[in-house]
Amino acid sequence: MEETVDFIRELFHVQKDFIPLHEPRFSGKEKDYVIDAINSTFVSSVGAYVNRFEEMMKSITGASFAIATVNGTAALHTCLILAGVKRDEEVITQPLTFVATANAISYTGAVPVFVDVDRDTLGLSPEALSTFLELNARKESNSCVNKNTGRRIAACVPMHTFGFPCRIDEITKICNQWHIPVIEDAAESLGSTYQGRVTGTYGLLGAFSFNGNKIVTCGGGGAIITNDEYIGKLAKHITTTAKIPHPWEYKHDHIGFNYRMPNLNAAMACAQMEQLGLFLEKKRILANKYATFFASRGITFLTEQPGTEANFWLMTLQLKDFDERQAFLQYTNDHGVMTRPAWKLMQELSMFKDCPAGPLENAKWLADRLVNIPSSVIFDS
Repeated sequence: MEETVDFIRELFHVQKDFIPLHEPRFSGKEKDYVIDAINSTFVSSVGAYVNRFEEMMKSITGASFAIATVNGTAALHTCLILAGVKRDEEVITQPLTFVATANAISYTGAVPVFVDVDRDTLGLSPEALSTFLELNARKESNSCVNKNTGRRIAACVPMHTFGFPCRIDEITKICNQWHIPVIEDAAESLGSTYQGRVTGTYGLLGAFSFNGNKIVTCGGGGAIITNDEYIGKLAKHITTTAKIPHPWEYKHDHIGFNYRMPNLNAAMACAQMEQLGLFLEKKRILANKYATFFASRGITFLTEQPGTEANFWLMTLQLKDFDERQAFLQYTNDHGVMTRPAWKLMQELSMFKDCPAGPLENAKWLADRLVNIPSSVIFDS
């Protein structure tokens, strides 16, 4: 472990100071654009940079519609509403995810259902999904019902964990057969592709995050993408408090949300998005260096699967067991190098412990072994 700490310090050219897990790089026009937004006096949810950011998201993803939101959780919550998820229904997702995924489902009044992941992608397993549905669900007209609870299964939310694409084509095929709309939690996978297609574009909707630790950040921010015109227009409407446009009157026709990204954040986001290609290139170089180093020491460094391109948002190790993971976390953090385990599995949290779930052997196995290591962009790499 001493060798690992020394190697990371050498990579990041930091000999004594603390090395964070993933810090942002403001190397473009962030300050210029933010100052320009301030000078424009449009600093809230209306402004040129919000519009520009949405156009950039459409260009990067190939989606027909992009809607800027205040954060990724708001984006996912809105996606669930747009997909028709209602109170006392169920939404299938994975237990190995950030809590925002399950929280957003709960905001709708729906119940998360946890289905196992694949060990290689870390994302929702198509095989486990198919098995769960065959054992526990039935088709009714154009919907799907959980035979055990009587609740409609209203959506499926796979997540592209740490930027590694899950088998999203297989997942969408299964869900289409069972009349379940797919919402991609692409919060961590901006720039990742599956079979040449950008993550977030396989489902009915995709949700992204631009939090401070993401590959592209604007402090706080999110985005919804879709190719459905009705959904795209409604998304913008309900995230803008569902206000009917009028020069002075305040009329609202839906329960809406104040979820639009402020122009100040969008200004920073635009500058960051201009550098996405460079960030992806530098992170891939870092990943290759890590892969070579850990391979020579018999440690598994997770990499992309055939047919995919990961953005390598968070570099990830798979250690041999829980004890080795704990020892690694203790040593690295004691020596000023931030590492962290994967999240506690969702069904192990008190608020989700009674939610329906299938067998979760892979998720439990991975949770005992995964460690994220410093993953910030290095410009001289």
